[in-house]
Amino acid sequence: MKTFISIIGAGPAGLAAAVELKAKGVNDLIIFEKGEDICSTIRNLYPPHKRVDKVFKGIDLDAQGICDFQTEPKEAFLERMRKYVKDYEITIKFNKRIDGVERLSDFYVIKHNDLIVAKSYIVILAIGVFDTPRKPSYPIPEEAKNKVFFKIPKELPKDEKILVVGGGNSAVETACVLSKNCFVFLSYRREKLFRVNEENLKELEKRKNRIRFLLGTDIERLEPADDQIKVVFKDGSEETFSKIFYCLGGSTPEEFLQKIGIELIDGKPKIDEFGESNLQRIFLVGDISKGRGSIMYAFNSAFKATKRIIEKYLDKEESCGNDSTINPFS
Repeated sequence: MKTFISIIGAGPAGLAAAVELKAKGVNDLIIFEKGEDICSTIRNLYPPHKRVDKVFKGIDLDAQGICDFQTEPKEAFLERMRKYVKDYEITIKFNKRIDGVERLSDFYVIKHNDLIVAKSYIVILAIGVFDTPRKPSYPIPEEAKNKVFFKIPKELPKDEKILVVGGGNSAVETACVLSKNCFVFLSYRREKLFRVNEENLKELEKRKNRIRFLLGTDIERLEPADDQIKVVFKDGSEETFSKIFYCLGGSTPEEFLQKIGIELIDGKPKIDEFGESNLQRIFLVGDISKGRGSIMYAFNSAFKATKRIIEKYLDKEESCGNDSTINPFS
């Protein structure tokens, strides 16, 4: 398959990039998504009816491009994104985890399971960081791995003693959801929670009899304990739980970026103000570019990158109004 632009990732950033390009008459593009549906992070990590917040960690961004939203439930946000896909007739290849991008002459080959699935002139990397959840620095014993989770399962546990590790909004939301049927302990290494929004603080107050805070606690190691998990803290104290949920955020998939030749500085990809990397015509948008976690930032970074692509790599005289683009394969 030859296509002018390949977008890797069908989350908010990847979909926004496709919307912006389609709106400008660039139809020769395709999205590759490793999951079976769009917006996998929101679908898999957000509990039912959880709010998708426009203002993230106090940062309120106005939309620079087409894609925008107001704070709304998970289900409404997903419906909004599906409408973009339908209205702009965006082609998405699902269950295509891209494991390689290599330069070959004037284009890039896109690989899935080491097989070439596309040849593209421009590549937009829109893979999120939360599909690669950050794991603790200490090992998880093999005997306990079936009791350790990095996202909320479809079937919630009942009448169990649960430990949630983390201090941000995702940790608080996870604790609140689990506390409906279980008694929950919330462990965080700092003395205060980290930038938790007002709505989540209110939910915590409602559930204060079901959630016990372990602030200022740092875990030393985990040990199997019959059918449970023993948590040994660095202060020498111990506690046993039936399950542990980690909400430590995500991390940039450095191995993939390094494999394809993206330069990193202190673990972050080296990109210009438009998201273009050291590899000409490979752009990074969304969380992978800056690790912000903000959906509005993802939308806006996609807008900036696609605007740059149109200005720098498309024949402006031919592409305005008549759906023509440079054909690098001719």
